[in-house]
Amino acid sequence: MNKKLAILIPVIIVLVIAVVLALSIKKGKVSLPVKASNLSASLSLVNQAKEMEAKGDLSGTRVAYQKLVNDFPNSPEVMNWQKKMEGINIKLLFSSVVTPKSILYEVKPGDTLTKIAKEHKTTTDLIKKSNNLNSDNLTPGENLKVWTAPFTILVDKSQNTLYLKSDEEIFKTYVVATGRNNCTPVGTFKIANKIINPTWFKKGKVIPTGDPENILGSRWMGFDTAPSYGIHGTTEPQSIGKQSTSGCVRMLNSDAEELYTIIPAGTEVTIVD
Repeated sequence: MNKKLAILIPVIIVLVIAVVLALSIKKGKVSLPVKASNLSASLSLVNQAKEMEAKGDLSGTRVAYQKLVNDFPNSPEVMNWQKKMEGINIKLLFSSVVTPKSILYEVKPGDTLTKIAKEHKTTTDLIKKSNNLNSDNLTPGENLKVWTAPFTILVDKSQNTLYLKSDEEIFKTYVVATGRNNCTPVGTFKIANKIINPTWFKKGKVIPTGDPENILGSRWMGFDTAPSYGIHGTTEPQSIGKQSTSGCVRMLNSDAEELYTIIPAGTEVTIVD
């Protein structure tokens, strides 16, 4: 009998420990260690990404970071990889590198930047920036990189975050300010107008750009069905990340200028609580 107990007691102890451990894991109190194979694979991809970036291979770098984000979503580094990928997205967008979401367009007689941008639902600013053009003059026969994939915008008021999306994929994430007391309107809108150095019309008063009272910053992108609201820059950068506006979506001037370059009039904007 004593021999049987001597054998059973260790077995019972092991079973109790296993049950407690299983319950702790289920409740999130204990984290399982990352598998060595996963760690090795992610480190290999990170090194590949760094090597390709050092060589100037932006497309390859982006693919590597995209794979890291997709294959290792539970890694503590996933947010850093996402941020790196978004930075590469912008570098690729503003470069002459043709991607699957852009084309190499041959300029035809009679073409203008405005005409090309309208035909492909992009902006003249983006065409100029990605092709390093210093003027609006075009020469028939020259080739231009033109972005063709549509962008959409999602604003999450609960996070004070603006997501620029392409084909439902997050292209770039921006921290923004939204309305005090949750007053930014929710719904789906379209960008109706875009203005550089906007004038602010406040309670019947006209406040020109440069006036200390004009808090709109360097860019304005107004909504169609809510014309008093829009996305704009700011003269109060300390307000970013907070619910601090009268209802508009406020960005750092540098971010507003970047977004202004990228999105054309007609871009869909969805705002959620």
